[in-house]
Amino acid sequence: MKINGSNHTNFNPYKNQIQKQAEIKNDTNKKDQIEISSAAKQLQENEKANAKRASNVQEIKNQVESGEYKVNHEKTAQKMIDFWSK
Repeated sequence: MKINGSNHTNFNPYKNQIQKQAEIKNDTNKKDQIEISSAAKQLQENEKANAKRASNVQEIKNQVESGEYKVNHEKTAQKMIDFWSK
């Protein structure tokens, strides 16, 4: 019977450790990426304020600052009732 010692050419007790180190090296070379779907891009575009709305908001801000803005209490109350009754 022939017993081969640890001098095998295929025998390397540190093989797993070397492979793990190589995998870690490969992982560190990767960079983070992000991909935004077309649906998400469209949602982002829809959330942007359009020019008409922005001008309306600015006009109301100017009226509030100057003290000229008047609140329509009946309309506000009706909107609240409509919202909470749905």
